[in-house]
Amino acid sequence: MAHRSLKGFNRVVVKIGSALLVEQGELKRAWLDALISDVVSLTSAGAEILIVSSGSIALGRSVLGLPKGPLKLEESQAAAAAGQIALAQAYADALGTHGKTAGQILLTLGDTEERRRYLNARATIATLLKMGAVPIVNENDSVATSEIRYGDNDRLAARVATMASADCLVLLSDIDGLYTAPPAQDPEAVFLPEVPRITAEIEAMAGSAGSELSRGGMKTKIDAGKIATAAGTSMVITSGKELNPLTRLEDGARGTWFPALATPATARKAWIGGHLEPKGRITLDDGAVSAMKSGKSLLPAGVATVAGHFSRGDAVVLLDLEGRTIGRGLIAYDAEEAQLIAGRNSREIEAIVGYPGRAEMIHRDDLVLEDAFLNGTR
Repeated sequence: MAHRSLKGFNRVVVKIGSALLVEQGELKRAWLDALISDVVSLTSAGAEILIVSSGSIALGRSVLGLPKGPLKLEESQAAAAAGQIALAQAYADALGTHGKTAGQILLTLGDTEERRRYLNARATIATLLKMGAVPIVNENDSVATSEIRYGDNDRLAARVATMASADCLVLLSDIDGLYTAPPAQDPEAVFLPEVPRITAEIEAMAGSAGSELSRGGMKTKIDAGKIATAAGTSMVITSGKELNPLTRLEDGARGTWFPALATPATARKAWIGGHLEPKGRITLDDGAVSAMKSGKSLLPAGVATVAGHFSRGDAVVLLDLEGRTIGRGLIAYDAEEAQLIAGRNSREIEAIVGYPGRAEMIHRDDLVLEDAFLNGTR
């Protein structure tokens, strides 16, 4: 297989585990500084980078002086609360030396599973990237319970990658990729440089043991790969033990690549178009229909009528004035608000609904149009 380069990707999510970042309760500052220099190098080459970082509980244990060994849930939450401050400050300092800004985002399971909160988080990430900041994402361990948490940041990173429409996910690990068996236990284990598709056989190869500080093992990385590749995000597992792991990967360091099964855009369109039950109907005037066909977002001014009971983030069907279906989209307003602003200029939204809502009723990234409509065969 030819050497793969991160510089071929536009938006990259980098996941960092606790064991790489924290040692004996202390932040490994030299490692973090080297990692951030890698990140800045990639952003200088035109890529957008998000970091999904563990480490808050491991740091917080030290800050609060908690004993070694298993923690009670409330102790873990307290450790996370203290550790998140230290972790965020470390990233802000490391990025600041390069003139970059860090933006902290704390997520729970519901933020990526419930569409309304998913859209909010997605918009926050997009705005931070647009402003040149580096989002630092972590599971919100200070409030997450065992019932609502991810339990590992590999799967969280995959969810963040799909939420952000990233085209690559880098899992920095204590191992340099996937082997046919655990290499520490089996000297005959064979390294796999690429996994074209995650099969039952591939899943069987994944071990389940993590390091002392990490809740994840190879199994969670394979689970992350299934989430990512199905949503159009390529993934690579590589070692993060040495300094400058991203530069080392660029220079040919070993890693297992999992190529995406589609592009982020096509995967997202397929999800909107085929996997969500529509909760309402939006009828567009002729001007809006033409705008849709040219790739524009749907503005309130182009809406003729609104029907159905839906909430922000729900899927709705788009119709022309003759009642023909032209597509589907994720609506940015509740039904009552959508009815109030239908046919009005976007500048009037705040006066009508009482807050400065989004200018688009449906953003073009949340819109999928029917092939027959696009091909003009209606």
